[in-house]
Amino acid sequence: MTRKNILVFRELPDDQLARLQAAHEVTVANPRLDAQRAAFDAALPLAHGLIGSSFPVDEALLARAPRLEVVSSVSVGVDNYALAALHARGILLCHTPGVLDETVADTVFALLMATSRRVVELANLVRDGAWTKNIGEDLFGFDVHGKTLGLLGFGRIGQAIARRAALGFGMPVLYHARRPVDLASQAPELQGRAVHTPLAELLAGADFVVAMLPLSDSTRGMIDAGFFAAMKPGAVFINGGRGATVQEDALLAALDQGTLRAAGLDVFATEPLPAASPLRTHPRVTPLPHIGSATHETRHAMAELATTNLLQALAGERPAAVFDTASA
Repeated sequence: MTRKNILVFRELPDDQLARLQAAHEVTVANPRLDAQRAAFDAALPLAHGLIGSSFPVDEALLARAPRLEVVSSVSVGVDNYALAALHARGILLCHTPGVLDETVADTVFALLMATSRRVVELANLVRDGAWTKNIGEDLFGFDVHGKTLGLLGFGRIGQAIARRAALGFGMPVLYHARRPVDLASQAPELQGRAVHTPLAELLAGADFVVAMLPLSDSTRGMIDAGFFAAMKPGAVFINGGRGATVQEDALLAALDQGTLRAAGLDVFATEPLPAASPLRTHPRVTPLPHIGSATHETRHAMAELATTNLLQALAGERPAAVFDTASA
């Protein structure tokens, strides 16, 4: 097989990098690092394949890569990629669905639990030496079991969250998606436990609203002041999808006005979260540094799938995890 040129724009585990090096010529250059930017720019025009994550592959970048055949993203989300430009040039875009579903669901449910029971706040109380007597009602949290969960988005991760809620915590689950999911074939264990629900009804009835939305033109900024006003008074908002789906000023206003009891956020419109952002220090926000899939096991599985996708594409095979850029 002809050896081609691969540009790795985010570090890979050693064993996966070795797989690429055994078959092709590989340049590792992280364009986020000043010391590596020149190497990235030099390798880009020669690259037949790109692999990495969390860096914008826009039309201007693609124009500097005339030989490019495939981009393999070590992620599920594809909002960093110029989908129309990729489609127009016939460049494959691969991603890593499936391998991170359960881990992200773990993270989201942990965030829901921590937010409702004020885990981080109370842990810091102990760390700061301020736990000098039994806590009073002003520091009590709220139960999770038996409460109603509302899910925006009901793909694989949404269903995994629903299983944790319904089967583990006895929570009725309402979900809103473009169309009902055939639970009998896709998630039989959720039959009778998860109900496709109009958005207004979900917001009015859910004690916890969890957003697991992809970022697109239709979802960007859709979670706005009207959305928060329609939520059940005293509900909790959790975002584990994409930060830019939320109008953060509206979220802060809802928290300050008492419409929402609390928010748990793993994603933000700008990441890392700017030091000046009120979300960083708001007393009713539990913020995480976008750790949804950040475990040793899952990140390695994502890198392995992304590497396999890239090798298959460069060998003229059809990878299993190709994103349909024509549908975007």
